[in-house]
Amino acid sequence: MDHELVTLAESGAAVVVGAMATDLWCSVKDGTLAVFRRLGHDRQRTVTEQLDRNAELVRDADRPEEARRALFAFWALELAAVLRQEPDLAPELTRLVTEFQGDRQRLAYTQNNTAHDHGTVYAVQHGDQRVVRSAEG
Repeated sequence: MDHELVTLAESGAAVVVGAMATDLWCSVKDGTLAVFRRLGHDRQRTVTEQLDRNAELVRDADRPEEARRALFAFWALELAAVLRQEPDLAPELTRLVTEFQGDRQRLAYTQNNTAHDHGTVYAVQHGDQRVVRSAEG
C-alpha cells in the first residue's frame, strides 16, 4: 500500500479516536461513516456498532487516553483496509482529517504538574495566568 494512504489512514484513526467521548464525537462519527458509505449497508452498520462500542470504552475508561491509544491501531488498520479496497475513498477520508484534525489537536492536550516538599506550581495550558503574592508579615 502507498505510504501516503497509510499516513492518511493513521491520521484518520487519530481523528476518530481523539474525538471519542468529546463534544466532536457525533460529527466525527458521521464523517467516518461517510467514508464507509460505499461499502454497503451491512458494512456501514457493523462500523457504526464498532464506533459506538469503542466510544463507550473511552467514555467509561478510568484512563481515556490509554483507551484511545489502544484503539488507534485498530482504526488505522480498519481505515487502511478501506483505502486498499476502495482507493477512491481517499478524498472522503482526507476531508474528515482536514475538517477535524485541528480540533482533535486542540482537545488532546494533557498537563501534569507536581510540586514536592514546599514547592508551588503555577501552570496554565491556554491563556494567561496572573500570580499575585501578598506581603505577609
